[in-house]
Amino acid sequence: MKLTILGSGTSNGVPQIGCTCSTCRSQDPRDKRLRCSALVEHEDTTILIDCGPDFRQQILSLPAFPKIDAIFLTHEHYDHVGGIDDIRPDILFGDVEIYAEDLVAEHLMARIPYCFTPKEKRYPGVPAITLEHMEPHQAIRVGSLEVMPFRVMHGKLPIVGFRIGSLAYITDMKTLPDSEWEYLKDVDTLIVNTLHYRQHAAHQSVPDSIAFAQRVGARQTYFIHMSHFVLPHAEAERMLPPTIHFAYDGLTLDLAL
Repeated sequence: MKLTILGSGTSNGVPQIGCTCSTCRSQDPRDKRLRCSALVEHEDTTILIDCGPDFRQQILSLPAFPKIDAIFLTHEHYDHVGGIDDIRPDILFGDVEIYAEDLVAEHLMARIPYCFTPKEKRYPGVPAITLEHMEPHQAIRVGSLEVMPFRVMHGKLPIVGFRIGSLAYITDMKTLPDSEWEYLKDVDTLIVNTLHYRQHAAHQSVPDSIAFAQRVGARQTYFIHMSHFVLPHAEAERMLPPTIHFAYDGLTLDLAL
């Protein structure tokens, strides 16, 4: 199984517009962070986790274009769904299944209703999307991959993380309900969010994320969803425990399923 981090930044991206801090001025490509998204590939199956406003740029940066079989959405915030309108080229995408919780589906239908009109009434060229119901603890199989959604809390907003074989992918989390720890048992690779070094009402701080990763005990952990308040990558990386790293855009990991 192959994981590609398409975007590792928070909702503002990095660099942040108008900022001259050391991270925003960094020439290290690892400090250029698009909005969070990831691609998971196994055999002939490819799924996309979240589809933010940088999707077009992210997908065009890949050496070869993958046929996306399904999209799984963690929640409805724009930085995680704002690129869905770019799923347009029929020759590449065709009909795309999007798995989302009911509240997320309602938000999508309100924002981009033209994507969900009946096929015979659909305006030419708009994305051909089928919304599929998803809920925590109900496994979904797409091709050779089984995806298990589980509940995480984004402040007061219930959202989902995903367990895919030996991989756990979590973004925008502040807390994990006690009932959900079983879905992190025997995780080998943990992808989890961290925002910056200070406390935040809806996101983990770097100290929070380190403590969470150590409790999970994965062989390797990569942080995502960083803001520009995280130090430049090379400097920030030196401050982490040996098995924990800051992810960066374009990072690829070969994982056991």
